[in-house]
Amino acid sequence: MFNSQYDVKLDPKGRLVLPSKVKGAIPEANGTTLMLRMAEDRCLALYPMVEYKKLESQIKSLNINNPEQRMLQRSFFNSVVEVELDSTGRLLIPKLYQTYASLEKDVVVVGMGPRIELWNPDNYLKHIIVDPADMSSLMEKYLS
Repeated sequence: MFNSQYDVKLDPKGRLVLPSKVKGAIPEANGTTLMLRMAEDRCLALYPMVEYKKLESQIKSLNINNPEQRMLQRSFFNSVVEVELDSTGRLLIPKLYQTYASLEKDVVVVGMGPRIELWNPDNYLKHIIVDPADMSSLMEKYLS
């Protein structure tokens, strides 16, 4: 499981070095291949293969004869790309994905349980709860 938040830099070629704690949490059996997806709220979601396969299985089980489910399948598979970690723990983020998430030099890497999210710092701040009191209220509402 992934957690915490890290500030990293995207190099001019579009490569990002995963923080060592994030890289260390990727299951060893995963190898160097990860799946990158254009995700909710204009961020990128990075999945170890075991987690991606679970999600892929759910998407594949949808009914292709249902127009809404077929559109979901098509959109899901169109928004995913395989990326490789190199020997130094870097991954190349394709230009289309950088543009989608407005990633420039500064990137926020966020552990989200089974996946990792990559954010433009300004956009990330719009999608988190900053005030601990607000977070407590929501936890009480949804976790009670």
